[in-house]
Amino acid sequence: MAIAKAERLMNLALCLMNTRRPLSKKELRESVEAYREAWQQGSEEAFNRMFERDKDDLRELGLVIDVDENALDGEIGYLARRDRNRLPEIALDAEEAAALTLAARVWQQAKMSGAASGALQKLRAAGVPFTEDAEHTALQPRIPAREAAFEPLLVAARDRRPVSFEYRKAGAAATEQRSVEPWALECWRGHWYLAGWDRDRKDARVFRLSRITGKVRSRVGEFTGTVPEHVDVRAVVAAFAGEGATATATVRLRRGAGFPLRTKALSTRRIDETWDELEIPYGNGLGADLAEFGPDLVVLGPDDLRADVIDRLRAVAGLAVEGEL
Repeated sequence: MAIAKAERLMNLALCLMNTRRPLSKKELRESVEAYREAWQQGSEEAFNRMFERDKDDLRELGLVIDVDENALDGEIGYLARRDRNRLPEIALDAEEAAALTLAARVWQQAKMSGAASGALQKLRAAGVPFTEDAEHTALQPRIPAREAAFEPLLVAARDRRPVSFEYRKAGAAATEQRSVEPWALECWRGHWYLAGWDRDRKDARVFRLSRITGKVRSRVGEFTGTVPEHVDVRAVVAAFAGEGATATATVRLRRGAGFPLRTKALSTRRIDETWDELEIPYGNGLGADLAEFGPDLVVLGPDDLRADVIDRLRAVAGLAVEGEL
């Protein structure tokens, strides 16, 4: 009966950590049952391949394995010295522990949920004072990451690997191919955004993950743009949404509608029983937000914003007509 890989790795780690001298491959083959079975049923080559893979996996998991000469027969031996595989004492105060707990819960809907939970268990075993009260509260923080693009973009940003994907701008009918060097992901107002270097436009751009269609594809090669030391995705998205903008726009808004827009208004003036006139901050991307209000909003100025909103509404109307055919 084949022995599970996890058990095999555990047995190898125990052998390497509980020896005072380097163990040769032959000694490890006799000590680890799975290696002994592989050698008896297969060949020396099969055992060597299995051992080398397991050794690399343990090193990837963080185990420091030293290679020295075996004192008994002069062959190459292996051991994991405890002093080199001992973590320093972890000292977290209650606030830091609470922050880690909340961070781990953020990833419950992502593939890294298992790794996050495992990390908390290790820290708890090390004596970190995690509170259990939050597990029984009625309200718990959640930041969903349901977009299929989330996982591949997160890995690409971590590994500094360029990607390409199909992207649909707000209000646009068609998608376009984008080639991006991903820097960072951040959640802002319930939506995930990617900040990175757009290779085609040769500029830093922000992309909303819900507008990425199809598969995110990895590309070969290194980054061509300079990665900032600190990427404030939220600030960039806020600027595109018009927050902190120095310009203003004037719109007419139907009474009883557009409450989110009213909260941003710099001034509001009643026109008649049906319409109010608002002065609002004008920044990049405002046209997409205004187009969502449809017939409840009319842009009075500036002219470029009015043209942008009209183009977006025409695009949406075109989609509706195509859908009816």
